[in-house]
Amino acid sequence: MQKYYIRDVFSPKLFSSLKHYDKKTLLQDFVAGVIVGVVAIPLAIAFGISSGVGPAEGLITAIIAGFLISFFGGSKVQIGGPTGAFIVIIYGIIQEYGITGLTIATIMAGIILIFMGLCKLGNVIKFVPYPVIIGFTAGIAVTIFTTQMNDLFGLGITDAPADFIHKWICYFQHWQNVNWWAFGIGILSLAIIILTPRLSKKIPGSLVAIIIMTFIAWLLSSFAGVDSITTISDLYELPHGMPAPKLPTLDLRDGQTVLNVIQELFPSAFTIAMLGAIESLLSAMVADGVIGDQHNSNTELIGQGIANLVVPFFGGIPATGAIARTMTNINNGGRTPVAGLVHAGILMLVLLFLGRLVGMIPMACLAGVLIMVSYNMSGWRTFLWLAKNPKSDFLVMIVTFILTVIFNLTVAIEVGLILAIGLFLKRTNEATVIRSFSGELDPTSHNDVRLHGQDLEKLHIPAHTEVYEIDGPYFFGIANKFDEISRRIGKDDQKVRIIRMRKVSFIDSTGIHNLEQLYLRSKSCGIQLVLSGVNSHVFAALQKAGFVKMIGRENIRDHINGALSRAGEIVGEEIPAK
Repeated sequence: MQKYYIRDVFSPKLFSSLKHYDKKTLLQDFVAGVIVGVVAIPLAIAFGISSGVGPAEGLITAIIAGFLISFFGGSKVQIGGPTGAFIVIIYGIIQEYGITGLTIATIMAGIILIFMGLCKLGNVIKFVPYPVIIGFTAGIAVTIFTTQMNDLFGLGITDAPADFIHKWICYFQHWQNVNWWAFGIGILSLAIIILTPRLSKKIPGSLVAIIIMTFIAWLLSSFAGVDSITTISDLYELPHGMPAPKLPTLDLRDGQTVLNVIQELFPSAFTIAMLGAIESLLSAMVADGVIGDQHNSNTELIGQGIANLVVPFFGGIPATGAIARTMTNINNGGRTPVAGLVHAGILMLVLLFLGRLVGMIPMACLAGVLIMVSYNMSGWRTFLWLAKNPKSDFLVMIVTFILTVIFNLTVAIEVGLILAIGLFLKRTNEATVIRSFSGELDPTSHNDVRLHGQDLEKLHIPAHTEVYEIDGPYFFGIANKFDEISRRIGKDDQKVRIIRMRKVSFIDSTGIHNLEQLYLRSKSCGIQLVLSGVNSHVFAALQKAGFVKMIGRENIRDHINGALSRAGEIVGEEIPAK
């Protein structure tokens, strides 16, 4: 049995990177960390506000989670923090369970992520179907866009509905309250964000927009008497330092226990964990392709788990690896986790010393920032590309997209994965073929190899014998195809059935049960079952289940020639040796 070592699943990249660290790398990491820290300021603030908490919570999350993800993570260049993908799920949890519910769900998600890493599930997460990822990512983008209409148009709605349809109904009902000053700031912010990369790709457009629009809003308020532009400080109180950690307090309803709360929040916690795992590992894979490195997916999951386990105690929200910030880090020279630590330090300085300036940022400007984030997340080009792919994949994407927008992310991921698994089983079932032969068997048919360009001699099948070949894996998705064989038993003069399994790569419990039922039904009709070409893995599974003892070792042969010889013995017909 292979031994389990914790170092195999948890080996932070920070420690291995520091073994050959030098001044040149330190300078590169420091510059990259400063730049990505500056880029993260508006995003952390915007994600915190849009999630239903506040700017301070967004910054705290970026500081603590960003530090821990870089310190314990399995990628050299991953930058962690709050992301747009979490906005929908966080907002929904707060609406239903409050801040305490979010804290508990995030802690649970952290534990789930650590467990997934320790169980070496890092590589499994990568196999989430692409249509599901595109579907819920595009759905999240539409939802983020929807949540920003209130601030973009300055409608002043304080109790907007949580669901998509009623939210838009509410917007149209308040359309007469449009604040054109706010709308102008939002549109100008978008224009600056779009145009800045054309002038310089190193300067983040969102930061430029925030600086310019905050200054314009201050001028309008101070000298033009425009006091209708809502800023962050009008809605939120920013702290003057890092909050002290504290335990969450549960306000239990009558008859409710802690276990009830955990059971209710588990689906949301699982969604946070899955979303964090998928986004962080995708980000790490993209980063690997750019820097030519190989991340440790299990360590990355554990690092993400530690971050999400710790940050709620400081009032933070769920965090994960952020693709945009990670790429900013790489493009500016970051090559070790030290850059991520510097990025967290820059955000700490902002929280400690620039709180008053942060409070002056117009909400409409943040709306512009998040609308651009939603556009970049939407992946509309990929959306259109998938429309040209198999209809089943497009169906999975559309269903996931609609469920994300109309219902919630938890339902979307669950249903999307179920649909994708169902389609996978359907395709596998269609790909697995069961053929029958009698009289003679041509070894060169059905992908058998022709040796030296010459036909091999056809094999004689003894009388009263039929050969069935399974071409593909023998699992629960296709096992019932043998019902057809079972129904035919006893309707002719057959005495032997050979099940040729040379192309069966694996077999599950349903397949074994199906074979057992086939053997018992055959035996009751006086027909002997013989297996041919069973590989070592399948044989071990059959032996462990007791099927080898049931059928008899002499009735399981390594090759078709041996199986035909065994059939000849049973029916009393001599088969020439090959």
